[in-house]
Amino acid sequence: MDILVVENAGHFKAEDLRAAFPAVTVHDPGTVTAAMEVCAPCEILIALAHEIPDQLVAAMPRLRWIASLSTGVDHLWTLESLNPGVRVTNGRGIHGPQMAELAFMYMIGLSRDFNQMRENQKNHVWKRQLQPVLVDKTVVLVGVGVISEEIAHRCKAFGMKVIGVSDARTSTPGFDLILPRKRLHEAAAMADFLIALTPLDASTRHLIDVRIFAAMKPTAFIINIARGDVIDEAAMIAALRDKKIAGAGLDVYSVEPLPDGNPLWDMRNVMMSPRIGGMSDIYADQIFPVVEHNLRAYIAGKSDAMKNIVR
Repeated sequence: MDILVVENAGHFKAEDLRAAFPAVTVHDPGTVTAAMEVCAPCEILIALAHEIPDQLVAAMPRLRWIASLSTGVDHLWTLESLNPGVRVTNGRGIHGPQMAELAFMYMIGLSRDFNQMRENQKNHVWKRQLQPVLVDKTVVLVGVGVISEEIAHRCKAFGMKVIGVSDARTSTPGFDLILPRKRLHEAAAMADFLIALTPLDASTRHLIDVRIFAAMKPTAFIINIARGDVIDEAAMIAALRDKKIAGAGLDVYSVEPLPDGNPLWDMRNVMMSPRIGGMSDIYADQIFPVVEHNLRAYIAGKSDAMKNIVR
């Protein structure tokens, strides 16, 4: 059995796979260009879904399973060469710690105006002011899954009220209230922090739009650590510019990398990061147990016992 690993940024260690499965041939060429030379006999592809090009899939006639190292796999559905019969699994369930910490970086950084603190430091300005706290604030998590549960757990430790928005659940530990998606505007009106966490599909594209921004308090913040197009970016920019909301913390964007001319770069009330939400310095250790379990199931002919099956 031949397996192709295309990853060179520390998200996965091919040597760990070789050690756990000595009878399997693991190809680890490092780049997509090099992978094109060795991919033909491989029936398993391990990579970040959004970094898999169509030409690589087209060059793998024996491909039977894509083990995505990331949770989001929407990019795969755009690949013309992907056979509908190819099994797809993802990295769901491992990103909670890093995503929760990023959410808190934004909540604290935005509410305490860390952008201004950095500017004051740069200009050697000593300016003290009252500091907002998270206790008794309301966070609305749009999408209730594993990551939301991690965030909710930490929010409770900070004394916050947690509201979820989901059509899949009506209650779950750590949440004070869960509302259906049709009541998102009501939840948004209660939010001090509105955090987008839902996957991107046809039903969630621009889920957070001008109507939702109009419902939010002018003191509230929007945080997007889901996918860029879950939010209507033009409507968000207008709300930020017109001070309809207080600010935004953004890790994802409609176009990535964010174009140089996008006004978000220079907005005083915006904190940004370059799509790092799911990344961590222990990512390879977080994802390996999922891949290992699934490969053992695959080898045993028990594909239905695999974890995180997307299709």
